[in-house]
Amino acid sequence: LESSLLTQPWASVRFGESTFLAKVCFRDTGYILLISDLSSVWYESADTEAVGQRSKELNKRLTVHVSSFLHRLCNLMCPLLAGQPDTTTSFSCHHTAGGLSLHVKSELSGLPFYWDFHCCPAPVEMVSRHLVRPLIRMSLALQYQVKELTSLLLQKDAEIEDYRESGAALSRDRLRTETFQEETFQQNFVAE
Repeated sequence: LESSLLTQPWASVRFGESTFLAKVCFRDTGYILLISDLSSVWYESADTEAVGQRSKELNKRLTVHVSSFLHRLCNLMCPLLAGQPDTTTSFSCHHTAGGLSLHVKSELSGLPFYWDFHCCPAPVEMVSRHLVRPLIRMSLALQYQVKELTSLLLQKDAEIEDYRESGAALSRDRLRTETFQEETFQQNFVAE
């Protein structure tokens, strides 16, 4: 499950006044949820046995197969992470001693459906694998892209200057651009 979670994108979600980044992966064998407020990172991983046990505790009137619970949870969480939450479902989040609890209230087959994600602090290796390393890789990729674009702009300016020196003129003055100033760009980029 955790390796499948690596391919899932982070999504911004709000629970009350709090904003979190979250990602989740559901399979027939269980689920794994990773959630962060950028100060802490929590997770929960549950297999079919844990899902079955919790579903009996929280939903005494519902007697459905564990796969139906997992499918229902997926149908509630995935739209939320896509920015399209179900209006008939409510989510609330509570900090607990040493963890984070995410409470879900909805319906399944016309009956009330409840679920609690009991998240504990994520291990350092998990935080590194899912958050830190991807952010560093993305930062490096963006730095490389900025260098490539800077180089391309400088080449374009040299090409335009060569055209000007050869006597070429713009047909429309509004297309005129200032020469790219790499140092000014870098200063503004860092300032922003």
